[in-house]
Amino acid sequence: MRPTGRAANQMRPVTLDPGAAKYAEGSCLVRFGDTHVVCTATVENKPPRFLRDTGRGWVTAEYGMLPRSTHTRTDREAARGRQSGRTLEIQRLIGRSLRAVTDLEAMGERQIRLDCDVLQADGGTRTAAITGAWVALRLAFSRLMEEGILPTMPLTDQVAAVSCGIYRGTAICDLDYEEDSAAQADANFVLTAKGGIVEIQCTAEDAPFSYDRFAELLKLAQDAVVDLIALQRRAVGLET
Repeated sequence: MRPTGRAANQMRPVTLDPGAAKYAEGSCLVRFGDTHVVCTATVENKPPRFLRDTGRGWVTAEYGMLPRSTHTRTDREAARGRQSGRTLEIQRLIGRSLRAVTDLEAMGERQIRLDCDVLQADGGTRTAAITGAWVALRLAFSRLMEEGILPTMPLTDQVAAVSCGIYRGTAICDLDYEEDSAAQADANFVLTAKGGIVEIQCTAEDAPFSYDRFAELLKLAQDAVVDLIALQRRAVGLET
C-alpha cells in the first residue's frame, strides 16, 4: 500500500549520531530515512535582553534548508533578504518544543541556540529536527555540568516528534515526501517521554476526518515516539 512497502506503523530507518559538529557544545546528525538534519547547540553566556536580571535562561532555534536539499535548487533565504513564513513557523515550533522540557531557571542566565540545518529533505524535516535538537541540547547541558558551570541537569523530560497522516484511506506513520504530497490528512505530533503533548499540528487536505481517525494517528505517533525516545537515550549515553 505504501510506495516503499512499509507497514502502516513502520517508521523509516532512524539514526541519531551525536558529536556531528566538532566545535558546537552539543550536536547531532539525525536521519529519518532520506531526511537528514544536522542539529547544533551553541551556549551563549548571556540571556536575551528581555530576560536580563531575571535569573532565567532561554532556548531558541533557527531552521534552514540547504539549496540542494530538495530535488531542485532553492535560493538561500539570505540571498532573498528574508526568511519564508514556513521557515519562521518551523523554527518557532522547534524552540517551543525544547523550552517545554527545559527548566529555564535551572539553566541560569544564558541562552542556547539550536541550529537545525536540513542537508537532505524527504518529508518530516521539522519532526526530525526536534528529535535531533533534544540530543544536541542534552549534550550541551551535560558539557556545562562537566565544566562545573551547572549543578544539575535543566532538562525535565525528553521530547521527540513524528509525522502521521491518512494516505489512500489508511492511517500511517512517518510520511516521506511522496506520501505527504498525496495525503488526505497530515499531522505532526510533538510528544514527551512522560506521555505529555507539547504540540499537535493536524490538517485535512482533502475532506474532514473523524475523531476516531485522529485517535488512530495519535496512537501511531505515541508508539513511534517511544522508539525515538529510546534512540535519544542511547545517543546521549543514558542507555547502552
